[in-house]
Amino acid sequence: MSDDPTTDREQIREQKMAELRERLTRDAGAADSGNVAASDEPVHVDGQDDLDGLVGEGGVVLVDFYADWCGPCKMLEPTVKTLARETPATVAKVDVDTNQALAAKFGVRGVPALVLFADGKQVEQLTGVRGEAELRSLIERYV
Repeated sequence: MSDDPTTDREQIREQKMAELRERLTRDAGAADSGNVAASDEPVHVDGQDDLDGLVGEGGVVLVDFYADWCGPCKMLEPTVKTLARETPATVAKVDVDTNQALAAKFGVRGVPALVLFADGKQVEQLTGVRGEAELRSLIERYV
């Protein structure tokens, strides 16, 4: 580590971004070889850098802010998995208990909360359980 904390943060951020890109590339390679890929399952996000990496890739990203103790979040889980498998959107999950700062950044006050990004920009935010048809329609508007 250097004496400059800003430089250290930038180096850590670059390392995290490289790790995320490697993981996404590896998962895409698994899809090409016929294995189940991360794109067919929700991607678990751990922190701002992970989320920035996913959103920065472009396209449509649906982020599910959830908590393990949340009953409505568990009700939404099958829908989120289906959307990950059947839509072109990348579906990400953020545990609000382990990522409190990230949840606060997006103003998440209740779970489940869904944030939709298109081409790197936040375009929608919803709170509460939503039906598959509504979420599928929302994604299709931005694809």
